[in-house]
Amino acid sequence: MCGINGIVYSTRSGKQVDELILTKMRDVIYHRGPDGAGNFVEGQIGLGHRRLSIVDVSHGGQPMFNEDKSLVIIYNGEVYNHADYREELEAKGHIYQTHCDTETILHLYEEYGENCVEKLRGMFAFAIWDRKNKTLFVARDRLGVKPLYYLHDEQGNLFFGSEIKTIFEASAVRAEINYNALPDQFANHGTSKDETLFNGVKRLLPGHTLTWKDGKLEIRKFWEINYEPKHVGTDAEFIEEWRDLFKHSVKLRLMADVPLGMFLSGGIDSSAIAAMMSTMVDEPIKTFSVGFKEREANEFEYARIIAKKYQTDHHEITITPAQFFEALPKLIWHEDEPIGFIASVPLYFVSKLAQKHVKVVLTGEGSDEIMAGYGRYQKALQLLSYGEKYESLTPKFLRSAIKAGANAVGGKLTRTFLTRESDIESLFFDNFSIFGKTMQEKLFSAETKARIGEKNPYIYQREWLENTEAKEILDKLLFVDSKTYLHELLMKQDQMSMAASIESRVPFLDHKLVEFTAQMPTEMKIRGKTTKFLLKEAMKGILPDEILYRQKMGFPVPVGNWFRNEFKHIIDEYVLSDRSLSRGIFNDDLLNEIVAKHNAGENHDERLWHLVNFEIWQRQFIDGEEIENNKVEKAELVEA
Repeated sequence: MCGINGIVYSTRSGKQVDELILTKMRDVIYHRGPDGAGNFVEGQIGLGHRRLSIVDVSHGGQPMFNEDKSLVIIYNGEVYNHADYREELEAKGHIYQTHCDTETILHLYEEYGENCVEKLRGMFAFAIWDRKNKTLFVARDRLGVKPLYYLHDEQGNLFFGSEIKTIFEASAVRAEINYNALPDQFANHGTSKDETLFNGVKRLLPGHTLTWKDGKLEIRKFWEINYEPKHVGTDAEFIEEWRDLFKHSVKLRLMADVPLGMFLSGGIDSSAIAAMMSTMVDEPIKTFSVGFKEREANEFEYARIIAKKYQTDHHEITITPAQFFEALPKLIWHEDEPIGFIASVPLYFVSKLAQKHVKVVLTGEGSDEIMAGYGRYQKALQLLSYGEKYESLTPKFLRSAIKAGANAVGGKLTRTFLTRESDIESLFFDNFSIFGKTMQEKLFSAETKARIGEKNPYIYQREWLENTEAKEILDKLLFVDSKTYLHELLMKQDQMSMAASIESRVPFLDHKLVEFTAQMPTEMKIRGKTTKFLLKEAMKGILPDEILYRQKMGFPVPVGNWFRNEFKHIIDEYVLSDRSLSRGIFNDDLLNEIVAKHNAGENHDERLWHLVNFEIWQRQFIDGEEIENNKVEKAELVEA
């Protein structure tokens, strides 16, 4: 796990790389790799690398060359099956100098060119410079566990890095708001497709490669989730094969030459990982949990059940609201964009806790998106089913009258087919958004709306719906979430753990496990009222019933209550202050209305969270305001 960055200038620009600038890009992400650093500079090309040593810690420094030094690589991630290729590659004449997966990627590229990515099992973002052909090849893993951002300017020059801030350190572009991305940002927790919130800065999409040659880019997709054809078999056969794949995925992710542990929430996902790990290691697993003093935001009792059952070396940390808000500016800086998920903050604190003991952790991210673990999937399926029948049986004039009455009553009725169109966009995307289409009409000022134009916040979701071969509605919902919601979760996981200089691995997102799960019949994911049916059946007799059948909490954070009470000043400063309102991006009346309703007891915590984050982000990146990067380190983090 590392941080990478690079510059390559086109012949047309006539520029040569300044190593001082390359080093600035590299060292702004020092946190991603405090164990070592290196540069490669040769005329028009510059590659930088910061290393967090995990495998073959004594060797494997980067940038790394092949045997004749015609290729040079910088790489972030872990390829778990790299050793499987060594004998084959050596038989073909390749000479290894290390035991690193980095070197295997280089040799595979020599043998298979761009198709080398299809052989890699793991998480990765890497760049290979071909010194003879003056070509740069960049790749990102299938699910997007590791990040890669880039800027391709008008002269054909390319700037890239593991974090957006590397591009700004190169002065490649001025930090300006991408207004075109605002509808997406405020509806969907973050931006979709290759968009970021910065003008000109893009992300390389998961499962894609980028090839640069003399100023021109070619982007190619090398992997996709396929939901058809469906597997045929019995429940018992599905469960056994899935459990074997999951167990193997966990085993692969124990590859490390440094201490390793896991985040344990007490939910079924992390508990399942703990159960599998316990059969594979000799020493007690090091487990880490985070919580708040508020009972509704504390899952320690469940984590302790698992810690006791598997005799783990368990560590806990309780964070205060003051620590939470003190950390926020620093963590927005780490994320580069507004933080889409409130749970990012406690994730950082548990990462800091883990970093005292280990360098690598396994986490349960991704389970809900591949096996339909969220309640919204069930709700959407019910609404879509009822809505279709309602529209077919109820005359249009009567539906109009009912819609008017339901809107007048308000409340939960406004989230049903009585007031919405009976389609996926309305009953799923818009229904579970932060600021839906109707509210966005009031949210943005007239000036902002003029700059945005008539952009549907779900334009990319609709595009993905049209381009999937999935036939079942549930599979379609999961497919779109894998491109949007899951991507943001993975960026949260990467950036918050790397902010603490530890590597996080996600066993549920092994691509072979994802492929197998996708082609399961949908009743293996949701059966009746049971979500993640497959996982629960696979863990029967292994995990205690109080873990298997407990209600999902989803890393709760009581920020809504804090905004109403002792941290009301956060809202006053970052939502309602003259400085915030003077930007003219939002409709002042709606902001005041949301705050008033929240204070009166309505729940608008996520909307206020997004507004607060957006303002802090603007102050840092758009206004250039300095933050105290060491503020969290000053706070005393005491284990419970």
